Amino acid sequence: MKIISMIPARYSASRFPGKLMQNLAGKSVILRTYEATVATNLFSDVYVVTDSEIIYDEIVNHGGKAIMSLKEHESGSDRIAEAVANVDCDIVVNVQGDEPFTERESLAKVLEVFKDDKAKEIDLASLMVEIKDWEEISNPNAVKVIVDQENFALYFSRSPIPYPRDKEVGARYFKHKGIYAFRKQALLDFTVLPMKFLEASEKIECIRYLEYGKRIKMVETSIEGVEIDTPEDLEKAKRLWK
Repeated sequence: MKIISMIPARYSASRFPGKLMQNLAGKSVILRTYEATVATNLFSDVYVVTDSEIIYDEIVNHGGKAIMSLKEHESGSDRIAEAVANVDCDIVVNVQGDEPFTERESLAKVLEVFKDDKAKEIDLASLMVEIKDWEEISNPNAVKVIVDQENFALYFSRSPIPYPRDKEVGARYFKHKGIYAFRKQALLDFTVLPMKFLEASEKIECIRYLEYGKRIKMVETSIEGVEIDTPEDLEKAKRLWK
């Protein structure tokens, strides 16, 4: 299988505008993410896909590969689907631009599910990490996921799921890490599927796949890292980097 990675990158993020160009230990967040993804040595090619000339220049001027989006997109999946349409590959891994602690072990676990999927029952795969702190479980910036007995996703939400009506049953909570591995065709199919009300309500793009019957295999990891969604996250990342 030919496997590539694409990193969708918008300059104007609603919660933290310009976050991808913030300084993280001497380099921008997006450059840190790009270099970390390349350093996994799992991909034939790694590209940043962006609508921003600032981000495009940041990557290219540091010797990286970047693609300018031709039009506006509602989600990162739409953005990379446009870019990947004419690229020869079997699997596309979407690494979020605000994930500077991207590492090989977790990505390799995600890719492994496709090697074992001879019947091609899996449309895409993603990561989840167990969380136990109730403040994080109830934080709407942390997307939670519940799965069936084979670790296929049942639903994603910004609310705590499952709801702890009975706290004695010992429910486990998992946070979705925003790294996806797609079969190329599943990604291309995504762009022609209209957004429905569940995705529109939660603002979680992978819900669209569930609403249209696609199967998402979740892989548990113990490596959490830091997703930079807020200025507080950036300060946490700086401390962790040190």
